[in-house]
Amino acid sequence: MTQVFVALGSNLAQPMAQIEAAYRALKALPQTDWVASSSLYRTAPVGYANQPDFINAVVELDTQLAPHALLTALQHIEYTQGRARTFANAPRTLDLDLLWYGNQTVQDPVLTLPHPRMHERAFVLAPLAELAPTLDLQGHGQVEACLARCVGQDIVRLPAAV
Repeated sequence: MTQVFVALGSNLAQPMAQIEAAYRALKALPQTDWVASSSLYRTAPVGYANQPDFINAVVELDTQLAPHALLTALQHIEYTQGRARTFANAPRTLDLDLLWYGNQTVQDPVLTLPHPRMHERAFVLAPLAELAPTLDLQGHGQVEACLARCVGQDIVRLPAAV
């Protein structure tokens, strides 16, 4: 089994419900065990700003799926939840980003691992810090240190569901 981290984000079609549905789909992935999930966070959009805030989280999984097979499974979950890829940083029902796959490095036209921009995004780092604060992001430092450098990014941890 390989430790992986997946970022989740949604800002359309009842984002909380989209995240909950994604959790169920991730728990049902073959050859994959659910390990943990972070808190939920409300975050301002990055890039294209004229859209609703996002709900974000990170989950930790253990998987026997190869990186590209896992990516395909994540994209299928996005598709079944209505993801439309209209333009970069567009609003979306669900975004699942494969952040980390063990210590593997992959760089091809379909997949880059570790995720190339996670070290500069508070909406990824804050939830990831709950699960793996000392994870070394290959040349960028530990998660907590990267998060400390993300000053000025609008992110709010949501209260736990009752």
